[in-house]
Amino acid sequence: MTSRGGDPMSSDSRARVIVRDGPWGFIFLLAYIGAAVYFVSVSNGSFWGVVLALLEAIVWPAYVVYHVLVLLGV
Repeated sequence: MTSRGGDPMSSDSRARVIVRDGPWGFIFLLAYIGAAVYFVSVSNGSFWGVVLALLEAIVWPAYVVYHVLVLLGV
């Protein structure tokens, strides 16, 4: 599908986008799984306790940032 000039991009006006965020997504997934395992293990084991633990696993970085800012006096 090349044009007469030999440039493969001349006949296709779409731009090619390469996203290289895969490794960071994998690290965040591992962090979420680790946090979920921790929070579920310290929950009381009831259904709503496990649901709350999974929600805590999502938002724990916000608590860390908040407490770091409090310690820094910001």
